Amino acid sequence: MRVFYIFTLLGTLLLAGCASNPMAPVADQTVPAATPDTAQVVFMRDAYTGKAIVSSLYDVTDGKTQFIGVMANGTKIAYPTTPGKHTFMVVSEAADFMEADLVAGKTYYALVTPRMGLWKARFSLWPISNEADAAHSLKSKNFKGWVEDTDLVTNSPKSLAWYERVKASVEKKRAEYWPVWQEKSAADVAARTLKPTDGL
Repeated sequence: MRVFYIFTLLGTLLLAGCASNPMAPVADQTVPAATPDTAQVVFMRDAYTGKAIVSSLYDVTDGKTQFIGVMANGTKIAYPTTPGKHTFMVVSEAADFMEADLVAGKTYYALVTPRMGLWKARFSLWPISNEADAAHSLKSKNFKGWVEDTDLVTNSPKSLAWYERVKASVEKKRAEYWPVWQEKSAADVAARTLKPTDGL
């Protein structure tokens, strides 16, 4: 019984330590439109589980790591980027990935969703598809709620300093979990890919 209480306390401390979000709120909460020469991905997190845990997002296209931001529950981040193929990564206890093929002038949406790990929630990235019968669809009743129930945030000096402190750990997790992603079937990767036609 004593061991149970020790593990419970440790788990509570881990959760409490991860609860703060170093990102800054955006004054205008309207998601900006993509410019004609850029594409944009809006990452949203609105989940019932793992609410106290934050995760972090990266563009890891072509082996380079671009820090996108830290995601707390109930937030969204608009990430403008180049058109074409991209690979995105979410990191918490583990790392997971999502592919994208983006068109200039279009805005795409993706969900950051928790799943329970050993000590805290792990996270996955899911594309929001333009197909009505997709698991996560732009045409679903949930999509409007995901957009309206999340607050737009952006990087701050605090979040950028946080990333500098954890950069080595992020690269270690990327190296550990990238081979796992590469072993996924073509069908699994396709289900985790934003297609050109998914943009608005």
